[in-house]
Amino acid sequence: MQVTLFPRALESDRMDPIVRLAGPQDAAGIQAIYAPIVRATPISFEVLPPSEEEMAARVAKTLAQYPWLVCAARERVLGYAYAGGHSERAAYRWSVNVSVYVHDRCRRLGVGQALYNTLFAILRLQGFVRAFAGISLPNEASVGFHESFGFRAAGTFEQVGYKMGAWHDVGYWQLTIQPGNDSPAPPQPLPILLNDGKLHEALTAGSMMVDRDVDEVVQAIDTDRLARADGDPEPAAFAK
Repeated sequence: MQVTLFPRALESDRMDPIVRLAGPQDAAGIQAIYAPIVRATPISFEVLPPSEEEMAARVAKTLAQYPWLVCAARERVLGYAYAGGHSERAAYRWSVNVSVYVHDRCRRLGVGQALYNTLFAILRLQGFVRAFAGISLPNEASVGFHESFGFRAAGTFEQVGYKMGAWHDVGYWQLTIQPGNDSPAPPQPLPILLNDGKLHEALTAGSMMVDRDVDEVVQAIDTDRLARADGDPEPAAFAK
């Protein structure tokens, strides 16, 4: 499924970063951010980086129900965030799991904040009530980032994953996206909102949260991409 709210032609003609729904054209940029996390850190419990084709398939599957956002400038992905189901059991359907990843070159530009603010705005429009984030511990930066949005600690699974020669705890944080009620309507699938002006407003508001001066960042991302093509080690990129 391909969902586009900002045409690629428009984006390629502007340097200002925008927050928009992801599409298959973003798979390479998403994979470039995620692969170093998988290879070099316990932040993700995957051990083999997914291919670009696999990332494109994950994006398409997610967009059938939930938001998958990218922050991009000149078609370079600066960061991404997405939501997914908390559990397949029907009573959980008002809850989502969320994740955000930012390119290492894009720190302190407001990318992560813009992506999460936009993600939660869209999830509210859909009718979701609770968001949960899993964080492999220790990770003070991610904990602080999530708590700045109002997430609170919900519990810890101790030594639940083994990676890179060590056992790792995973903490869970939860956020009330909006108050629940005694008779909640089922959340709406994302495609139903594609023509809703409030969705466009949320994406526009998120885009304005990102630092406008990204010229050097885009150049650095291109340099990294060329270096990887030449076989040089890839730079680290970390999850929030």
